Amino acid sequence: MPILGQNQYGKAENRVVKITRDGATHHIRDLNVSVSLSGDMDEVHYSGSNASVLPTDTTKNTVYAFAKEHGIASPEQFGIHLARHFVTSQEPIHRARIRVEEYAWERIEHAGKGAHSFVRKGQETRLAQITYDGTSWEVVSGLKDLVVMNSTDSEFWGYVKDKYTTLPEAYDRILATEVSGRWRFNWTDDEQRTPDWEESYEQTRKHLLQAFAETYSLSLQQTLYQMGSRVIDNRDEIDEIRFSLPNKHHFLVDLEPFGLKNDNEVYYAADRPYGLIEATVVRNGCEPRIPVDLSNL
Repeated sequence: MPILGQNQYGKAENRVVKITRDGATHHIRDLNVSVSLSGDMDEVHYSGSNASVLPTDTTKNTVYAFAKEHGIASPEQFGIHLARHFVTSQEPIHRARIRVEEYAWERIEHAGKGAHSFVRKGQETRLAQITYDGTSWEVVSGLKDLVVMNSTDSEFWGYVKDKYTTLPEAYDRILATEVSGRWRFNWTDDEQRTPDWEESYEQTRKHLLQAFAETYSLSLQQTLYQMGSRVIDNRDEIDEIRFSLPNKHHFLVDLEPFGLKNDNEVYYAADRPYGLIEATVVRNGCEPRIPVDLSNL
């Protein structure tokens, strides 16, 4: 008889927008929350008995109720509240994983009354994944879709060449990528001091951007390592960071047929195919635990 393997269930992509009213000034948190639960769920698969199943509709309702009851101080803290609730309130549930995407808004300054107008920020999506098994926590935060570019201070030469190589060496090129990063905290139980999730995100983002801007790059791999190292060196609460950096190629356009010299001024931006650079940077003495395939987070 076949044996049931790993299984989980939940409600994916619950969109919740929480408005906090501070007089005429409003604050907005816009989240996409996915709940995944696992535990003693064999019987529902074998016989269809739902005796141990918390309906996914209930998990959806919990997300909205918790936005009211607990507020949304950060994606991480909101996910911690949810994960703790599902594991401690339902005996069959042994593990909860909460994934959160946050879509940022910035205030539109205007001369009217109040401060309640916003424009959606288009820079990146903030990410958080919280996993709880009743004893220990794992919090992995991150971001995606953060597009960055250095218009100079980047080279690429000295690489392996064979009969299929046509790429010319570059001693002054554009380096552009769309940063997808995940970082794992060393906070694992309630006895430890909880990180300041908001400050940690802002500072981590700042350090990886500064490292990107300040590194004279001979390869995107070198830049990736500098970004990760800068975060590990400056944020004690983080033990591991993993990046996926697609190289958004920019090629010089040949203007000679038109009698024009292209002195690193006009480029063609190619979206496909793209080089894909991925790596993990880990604090010395720590073990990497972020999945190699980020899509499996």
